[in-house]
Amino acid sequence: MITESAVKPVLLAEETISQADLVSTTDWMLAGNRLTKAEMTAQFEAEFAEWMGCNHAVFVNSGSSANLLMIYAAKEAGRLRNNKVIAPAVSWVTTVSPLMQLGFDVRLCDCDPGNLGLDLDHLEALCRDEAPSMLILVHVLGHANHLREIKSICERYDVVLLEDSCEALGSVVDGRKLGGHGLAGSFSFYYGHHISTIEGGMVVTDDAELHQVMLSLRSHGWSRDLAPQRQADLQQTHKIDEFRNLYTFYYAGFNLRSTDLQAYIGLQQLKKLDQICETRARNFETYAQLLPDFYSQSSNAELLSSFAYGTLVENRMDVAGALKEEKIECRPLICGNIARHPFWVRAYGSQTLPQADLIHDYGIYLPNHHNLTTEDIARVAECFNAVARPLGQSLKMSA
Repeated sequence: MITESAVKPVLLAEETISQADLVSTTDWMLAGNRLTKAEMTAQFEAEFAEWMGCNHAVFVNSGSSANLLMIYAAKEAGRLRNNKVIAPAVSWVTTVSPLMQLGFDVRLCDCDPGNLGLDLDHLEALCRDEAPSMLILVHVLGHANHLREIKSICERYDVVLLEDSCEALGSVVDGRKLGGHGLAGSFSFYYGHHISTIEGGMVVTDDAELHQVMLSLRSHGWSRDLAPQRQADLQQTHKIDEFRNLYTFYYAGFNLRSTDLQAYIGLQQLKKLDQICETRARNFETYAQLLPDFYSQSSNAELLSSFAYGTLVENRMDVAGALKEEKIECRPLICGNIARHPFWVRAYGSQTLPQADLIHDYGIYLPNHHNLTTEDIARVAECFNAVARPLGQSLKMSA
């Protein structure tokens, strides 16, 4: 008989940074290497950009900072014709809050019933009626949005596309990793994500000009991280001599830098990232097979680097309590509908978004990470099936 204390907890995240990673990092630190941002950061950026198939990457101190940086860089680089922007209702606070903090006029788009990204009909209506200059989307729990259709809408209405891909590291659609389909894409390396640098994030882009603006904005707005020709052009334009240049600020920047210590950890994580993505994809399929009576996300990703297994239940509190009793972690599906959160209601008032409201009221997600075994998932599914009731009111299905 298995005692209660012997039951293995099933956590939402577990040992993202392994013991071997910690030992290697300790040895590297004790060897006297520089810990603040330097050559190791540049190496991590180069290797991550290569893994992504993008031209440039900028390492920052969190995924939230990655969103802040790419949004502000689009504005500072002169890519936006107005201050109107569309964001997903099913997203995260720091997908939306930088837009508000930077003075954008934000509209929320309801979610697609299949992939929980952007609802195409609502997006089209918002672009037609609001004439936004920018759209930021979220690939929810690793599932790709309808990118072909969304890119077509953006082209028709002259909208800049940004991707919050913090939950979708390694997912692939149309032969390209998510985060590489728009002007820029963001990633998070927080403990609970696919890989971890303790805290950390990355922005990728193929746009050389945007890359240079982001490098400056990341570090106060100075030029010392920029390409030599870019530095020279700024000095000449603004008549700045060599003595003053290192302490001249060309943009109203931030300090969003991460460290070489975290970049070193990131380089170790990159070595196992392909396997992590493949394991998460298999885990998602196992969940789907074991929970056939419940809602399951669907998307056209060629590789689904699943962040977690999201579904809908009528009795969410009962399910959460039963799972907790079995030492199984779960949580709301991201944070539900952003339009239902106090910070949004204070700024914009109440808003009805039918499909996002269902996610807010009935959404739940179950653990998925590369340390889960098939037996772990079977135990989660057994407990879940024993108590959960499928949601009687379904999301509007388009297919």
